[in-house]
Amino acid sequence: MTTADPQFDGMYGPFTITSTDREEVQRYRICLLISGVSLSAGLLQWWQLGGQLAWLWILPLASAMGLALHWIHIYLKPLHRSLQLFWLLGCLGWAALLVLAGPSNALSTLQRQPLWILAVGPLFAAMTGIGFKEFFCFRRPEAVGLTLLLPVALLGRLLGLIGNGPCWFLVLFAGLLLVVLAVRKFGMEAAADVGDKSVFAYLDSQREVAGP
Repeated sequence: MTTADPQFDGMYGPFTITSTDREEVQRYRICLLISGVSLSAGLLQWWQLGGQLAWLWILPLASAMGLALHWIHIYLKPLHRSLQLFWLLGCLGWAALLVLAGPSNALSTLQRQPLWILAVGPLFAAMTGIGFKEFFCFRRPEAVGLTLLLPVALLGRLLGLIGNGPCWFLVLFAGLLLVVLAVRKFGMEAAADVGDKSVFAYLDSQREVAGP
């Protein structure tokens, strides 16, 4: 904290947005952008060139999502932990798919056998959670699209309500919306993403009082 750090009046008292806060917000936004670009580029490469190398985009997608969930600011720790758990389960599901089907056949296997969505879907559930958080906080229309399209696409395909083409087109559209969301966030003040730090401090104090 420095004398130049801006101070705000929060619900439970004054708080300061520090350089560390600003760095975390910048990293969060960069990770969202990498996630959106990786998802979109991976699908486009899959369609144009096949899945032999397109699966490599899963690596930056999963890594960036994990880091975004590390630096995201969410008041409710159970919700935060739940999104991180979804991310972990999704990563394990992708790892299982890559090992059992082979990297070059992973995406085609996912296309032929929709039940694999149960394994890899939690990663997208975590992404949906981020979209919901962004909509709840900022009412961005692209966040609404991201939050709605991923469940519709993957659950619709899993239940046999839509085919492969519409499913992955909707996922691609969701990825592009995530890119738009991330790019637009770079023009916002860091304080908007940090939120009211006095609420975090208050909730932490309540947990300490409650004990283990």
